[in-house]
Amino acid sequence: MSAAGAGPRHAPGRQSLLDRARAAAAAVVDPELPVLTLLDLGVLRDVEVADDGAVVVAITPTYSGCPAMGAMRDDLLRELRAAGLPDARVRVALEPAWTTDWITPAGRAALAEAGISPPGAAPRRSGPVPLRLGPPRRAVRCPRCGSGDTEVTSEFGSTACKALYRCRACREPFDHVKEI
Repeated sequence: MSAAGAGPRHAPGRQSLLDRARAAAAAVVDPELPVLTLLDLGVLRDVEVADDGAVVVAITPTYSGCPAMGAMRDDLLRELRAAGLPDARVRVALEPAWTTDWITPAGRAALAEAGISPPGAAPRRSGPVPLRLGPPRRAVRCPRCGSGDTEVTSEFGSTACKALYRCRACREPFDHVKEI
């Protein structure tokens, strides 16, 4: 579809293209947390049809330097092409910065169901971020038994976005998605 074909006469075709693109992008799973789609994780920010007719998908990294961004881009492009959308681009949107508050309720439920403790509310800050040398204090519940009697065993879990915890009640280890 060309920019000239973007007028009101062609709006239904453009809307159909946008609907297909949104459905394809929404189906892509996170490479590090495959129980979540990019939509449920909150990194899928926008899907639009550009003036040149290309589909443009905007994603926001969970943190600066996230190593999964390349895989997310490749997976999005592969899914869009499989949906019959060969003219697609992925753009990285850095503002506003991603926060764990963007994880959807369905995403939080999927994490807990998979045995991963979902994050609590992200900290609210204005101004400079204070440097803390010790591990942060979190109220973390065990995703298996629901107990709040948990302890951090490592601030560094299976990915940089997660910390490793152990439940003192059921004695099971589990990942916790860090609040950002």
